[in-house]
Amino acid sequence: MFAADMRERAGDIAERVRGKRILAIGAAGSIGSNTVQTLLGFRPAAVHIVDQNENALAELVRQLRSAPEPLQVEDFRTLPLDYGAAATRQLMLAEGPYDRVLNFAAIKHVRSEKDGFSIMQMFDTNIVKQARFMGWLAESSPQADYFSVSTDKAANPVSFMGATKRIMEHVLFDPAFSQGLAGTINSARFANVAFSNGSLPQAWQYRLERGEPLACPKDIRRYFVSLEESGHICALASLFAPDRTIAIPDLDPVEHLRPLQEIAEAFLHHSGYEPALYDSEDEAKAAMARDRSKGRWPLLLTPADTGGEKPYEEFVGEGETAIEIGLSALRAVGWAGLRHGGSIARLMEQMEPMITGAPGAPRPDKEQLKSLIGSIEPGFLTAHRDSALNLDQRA
Repeated sequence: MFAADMRERAGDIAERVRGKRILAIGAAGSIGSNTVQTLLGFRPAAVHIVDQNENALAELVRQLRSAPEPLQVEDFRTLPLDYGAAATRQLMLAEGPYDRVLNFAAIKHVRSEKDGFSIMQMFDTNIVKQARFMGWLAESSPQADYFSVSTDKAANPVSFMGATKRIMEHVLFDPAFSQGLAGTINSARFANVAFSNGSLPQAWQYRLERGEPLACPKDIRRYFVSLEESGHICALASLFAPDRTIAIPDLDPVEHLRPLQEIAEAFLHHSGYEPALYDSEDEAKAAMARDRSKGRWPLLLTPADTGGEKPYEEFVGEGETAIEIGLSALRAVGWAGLRHGGSIARLMEQMEPMITGAPGAPRPDKEQLKSLIGSIEPGFLTAHRDSALNLDQRA
């Protein structure tokens, strides 16, 4: 989908990447690693990758070193660091200044809003560490261009994950946190990445390999892009989206928004099986061997009644307008500021005791955390889809 823009802007990409020093945070995951691979093709002078997942870093190095094209970068390093920890600040001071910094670190699963402790970690990773990191960036690489990935679920959020990424967008562009940064600051919201780590299609692959029934929620529609396309989106957005804008793919809801059940059935057909539909987990498991012997595969359809699930995706939120940015497959929405009042700095002050575990700090509670988000995004108080059920209770 984005290949035409990559070809047409290849000269501009090369001009902005060749010989530059790049720091990529949280870039051992699916989206970050594909973005890094895209940028490596334009010969930067240095690429430093920070990610807490040591195994993913090792696999990324193996993949890059084994590729047909040699790794053409003078200074390539991977570092198993927490991007919000002091070691990352020391790295930035010692190895900077960087010309371009990309941040992919996130708690990104809706299932992680199952309890107050998990949501508190989501607040810390998606919001607090973002603000801290931007301060370190101003200190070490004040001229750098900075890109931090968001999510489609930040548009009119109904989940804590989407809401924390929405707050992240505010932190990213709020002058109180971006002061001292002279480069372009931008972001991107995009669709689900098919077969990325933790994605539903990847889970179908694993279940097929293990001989287990597939599972899929009913009446849920999603946009999907490929792993390679996710790298193209972030590369193009980081390089060409205007300052204080959020790039979005130019997808049509009629043409591209697909029911997950339809995709699951297509996946089974592609794998050589006829879908056998069930609405009982026990029945689907019991039928596994029998259906498989007949060229069928159980597909468990579950109700969309767990917390935070959104029936469809959207990229443009309430009060936002999409603008053209000179690319055929990407547009952008501008940051409209804090439309409902509130203060990000005040929000940080309120979150700090809970996150640090300060003496006398209240135990993290979902309703209290929801109220904190509501102080910035009041629509979340009524839009949040809460439930006694969570995705860990589903097959």
